[in-house]
Amino acid sequence: MKFTKLVPNIFYTDIKVGLVLFIDCIGFTIGYDDLQSEEPCCVAGRDGLGILIIQSKEFAEKDRPELRLQTDNIEEVYEKAKATHPDLLHPNGNKISLKPWGAKEFALRDECDVCIIIQQW
Repeated sequence: MKFTKLVPNIFYTDIKVGLVLFIDCIGFTIGYDDLQSEEPCCVAGRDGLGILIIQSKEFAEKDRPELRLQTDNIEEVYEKAKATHPDLLHPNGNKISLKPWGAKEFALRDECDVCIIIQQW
């Protein structure tokens, strides 16, 4: 037996905020859409990665996730985010920088404080 994918749940008080970050900014696509239901959610993915975006005020208030996405072209990801969603660049990580542990990184943060660190080793 082997595990093939980790699919985190990411909770929002307003799912539209998550769609801007994950779909519009970093290019995930929606594979399963239940956005019109009473409890909206969707499964989104890109490049073999998957996430479940869920609208739940209760859980969103309890959990502000920080995720790391590794890429093989951080400059391309950064330039796209800077050009299309500069407001999502994290104030403490709004430029690509080389970290002491050897990775190049920058960060995105939406208005619900979900943070994504983009990283290239």
